[in-house]
Amino acid sequence: MANETTVNAPGGAQEPGLKKVMGPKLLLFFVVGDILGTTIYSLTGKVAGKVGGALWVPFLVAFVVAFLTAFSYLELVGKYPKAGGAPLYVHKAFGVHFLTFLIAFAVMCSGITSASSAAQAFSGDYLTGIFGDGIEPYSWMVALGFLLLLAAINFRGVGESVKMNVVLTCVELSGLAIVIVFGLIAIFGGSHSPDIAPDPSRLTQFDTDTSPLLAITSATALAFFAMVGFEDSVNMAEETKNPAKNFPRALLVGMIITAVIYLVIALITSTLVPTDELAESDGPLLLVVKAAAPWFPPLLFSMIALFAVTNTALINMLMASRLVYGMANEGVVPRAFGKVHRGRRTPWVSILFTSIIAIILVSSLEISDLGSTTSLLLLLVFAVVNVAVLVLRKDEVEHDHFRAPTWVPVLGALTCAFFASPLSGRPATEYIIAGILLGIGVIFWVINYFVKGKTDFEAEALTK
Repeated sequence: MANETTVNAPGGAQEPGLKKVMGPKLLLFFVVGDILGTTIYSLTGKVAGKVGGALWVPFLVAFVVAFLTAFSYLELVGKYPKAGGAPLYVHKAFGVHFLTFLIAFAVMCSGITSASSAAQAFSGDYLTGIFGDGIEPYSWMVALGFLLLLAAINFRGVGESVKMNVVLTCVELSGLAIVIVFGLIAIFGGSHSPDIAPDPSRLTQFDTDTSPLLAITSATALAFFAMVGFEDSVNMAEETKNPAKNFPRALLVGMIITAVIYLVIALITSTLVPTDELAESDGPLLLVVKAAAPWFPPLLFSMIALFAVTNTALINMLMASRLVYGMANEGVVPRAFGKVHRGRRTPWVSILFTSIIAIILVSSLEISDLGSTTSLLLLLVFAVVNVAVLVLRKDEVEHDHFRAPTWVPVLGALTCAFFASPLSGRPATEYIIAGILLGIGVIFWVINYFVKGKTDFEAEALTK
């Protein structure tokens, strides 16, 4: 069948492959839904706590940096249209199997840390908005139950999961529309809670505990968490119809849509809610709605927000499990991770593995640490991809394709490396967390090395 694949299993047997279910519209929803999830609904307040009232600045900087890398991806997707993803591009550029594996594992880890932060958000202020303060002692149980539910949905199948993504994206967009419409009415129409006074002057205020530059860079380092959907869409290549054609359009349109929404939300949020209140909340948009439209049921908006963070987590866990599945099929990690359930045709072992890691992270880390670690991993990956674009300029292909101006990947590599470095104000704990996660991958690599010897693999297959 045209929309089905098989993969080679050990011993030459044929394992069932994954379905091609994502067209251009589903792919666009995938990108928009992923980028607009946890960050805007739950981490906006944490970003404000780092930068101050000028909340819009780090999001603007994050999107500028991401757009630079987007053009690098567009060149690579056009140049190598039959496969996609950072691991492939890095391998074509450098040909170092261990580096390729580390990049793949870093992308996978970013999906898990992102989903873990979504689980923390799910069990936070928005859940309290529905059930009251009495639910707080049980928030950790809710977070764990949330991850188990995601694992069950993932196991059921990507076709059903992506269709659910469409529904959840529509729900989260409706929540953002509520914030934007009521927020603008409150600011320009004067219809708002009597307890608040819109203050546009906050939009130019920076954290007074540090310099404006360090405030911006440290906040941007966290705000870049929003870009997790950027790489996710590439790593769903096997389940996307005609990815070479559909990916560029979906990526650029999706990023433009989300950039506009993020900036408008940031301007409204900082104008209506004092920075210190935002910094203490993992449900900042609920504070905005209460300030702009106190008559609007908090319970209803909290439910919308929970659907939004569910959307982000579902997409991230889909991507992470598929990457482990691809690495197992190539013998990079133990073959057991590549097992596909014959009934559901989903990679059940890799789903179990990624879910266990997510549960451990949720049980031991705060949401801001998880978000910052996600952005750190992504920035490292993007820095290497930008360098790979320049290296691959020597690899000529026969067909025409998009070519980014040379300064774009150069600036992209430098900015990504800067925001991933301690110079941006990142604490040492983020590097420790990222190091532990990547260390798990290194352990798998070493085990395979001693069991099988030198590992050679097809980089194209890591994301399939």
